[in-house]
Amino acid sequence: MTAEAWFSLILLSVLWGGSFFFIELTLKDLQPLTVVLGRVMLAAIALTTFAYFQGHRMPTSFKVWREFLVMGALNNLIPFSLISWGQMHIDSSLAAILNATTPVFAVVLAHFLTPDERLTVNRMLGVICGFCGVAVLVGTEVLGGLQLTGLGQFAVLLAAFSYACAGIYGRRFRQLPATVAAAGMVSGTAVMITPLALVLERPWTTNPDWMSLGALLALGLLSTAIAYLLYFYILAIAGATNLLLVTFLIPLSALLLGVLVLGERLEWNAFAGMVLIFVGLAAIDGRLIAVGMKDER
Repeated sequence: MTAEAWFSLILLSVLWGGSFFFIELTLKDLQPLTVVLGRVMLAAIALTTFAYFQGHRMPTSFKVWREFLVMGALNNLIPFSLISWGQMHIDSSLAAILNATTPVFAVVLAHFLTPDERLTVNRMLGVICGFCGVAVLVGTEVLGGLQLTGLGQFAVLLAAFSYACAGIYGRRFRQLPATVAAAGMVSGTAVMITPLALVLERPWTTNPDWMSLGALLALGLLSTAIAYLLYFYILAIAGATNLLLVTFLIPLSALLLGVLVLGERLEWNAFAGMVLIFVGLAAIDGRLIAVGMKDER
């Protein structure tokens, strides 16, 4: 990859890794669905405006908007809500590590749901290693009885599974401009989350401080709107395979912010689980193994 692609990739990992940090700050004053509502509303306004100034117009087809709603549910509504709820009970850095399992779920789903992405030996080993990492992370909680901490971990794992489903479903948007697809997706999410947040949490009764509001603004504009634009930009200049590398970097960004700024402390099993998940991701990606084989020759 070029230096520009690497810089963009690292920046994206900081923005997405920072989302766990910003969620942690917003949850001090706001409820999970209210956080999601503010996040997608801000992102929808920003992305739709950007698409308009690019000269694009949003589709008017009912079929396309139905697909936006499904994609918004899989890629935003479900995972954003689960992660926000999960972070009420687990640290942001642990949530980021668990979220790194998204490609592990994705390769398994792709094997059964797509005709061109079959499980190879390396990918199967990667999946096994990734799930072993998950077992190390959540095993102690399960053995002690499923408490809120364990439920928070499972919530983030379900979010990762939902992201994996979205990655497969989102292939149908290849013909749309990336900005339009992103704007339609978050707009559809905003339509779905609004009644849920208003009825279940009554956000108008909250009184958030400036730190929570600033974190929500950063979450919506930086970690969602700008991150999606950067995501599609990297996809165009570096390809989907190189884009997978961001999965390794996101937990590191979140871990640094969580430990250095929020004062979080992870147990040994969190680091052991992260290493196993990273090894699994490396096997799924395949390039590190390929480089090693070349060096041996």
